[in-house]
Amino acid sequence: INHQILLSNEKQFDNATSPYFMLKALRQLFIEHHITTLKPSEVVVTHSNHLFSLVPVPLFSKGALAQYLKLNAKLLATDEITYDELPQLDLVSVYVPFTNINNYLFDLFGSFEFKHVSTVLLDTLAKQHKSNKEICYAHITKNTVEVTVFRQKKLLFYNQFNYATAEDFLYYILFVYEQLNLDVETVKLKLFGQVEEGDKNFELCYTYIRKVKVFIPENAFENTFAEGTFDLTLLS
Repeated sequence: INHQILLSNEKQFDNATSPYFMLKALRQLFIEHHITTLKPSEVVVTHSNHLFSLVPVPLFSKGALAQYLKLNAKLLATDEITYDELPQLDLVSVYVPFTNINNYLFDLFGSFEFKHVSTVLLDTLAKQHKSNKEICYAHITKNTVEVTVFRQKKLLFYNQFNYATAEDFLYYILFVYEQLNLDVETVKLKLFGQVEEGDKNFELCYTYIRKVKVFIPENAFENTFAEGTFDLTLLS
């Protein structure tokens, strides 16, 4: 109500884990912070995984959801597939949510809204990107980077990459610049998430790309997470 974060906590996994262990960790966090006893007026869930694909609206059909994913993801017969609409970008994000987590939250809170992380990130950046120039955004977490490029207010590129070292991180950033013919001398790189000026990811990028800065979104919450870093998808 007062534009303040009352509680934030997280469980990070060193490696990709199964939905079963994610649900187990979520249960433990909810019990620890007495979330199971709350009666929230609204619940929003963001599913972050690689089981997604962006589809242009003119090519989208509700009856072909599995077709959009089968080339990029290993699907199971029991997987639920759904989609989010991104009307401002004329796109649809088709993805597989964590059904067991959705079922658990439904049992606790009743109906709620859920989205894929790509939907939240792209929707937020599209609203905040006001430049007619090319800009590359990189949302950084412990072992994943989401790279988004806008050109003249239109989405040019979005993808997720797993990385283990700062050198891996730099490789993916430079790979995107190379594949899209972005000029490292002129195209800005805006980093946000788990990054600060002076850390290794920032310094490596600054060595090869002239215009690098930490991106602070408009209307950011007063108290952010983890010593100044923030999760834009969560705050949005």
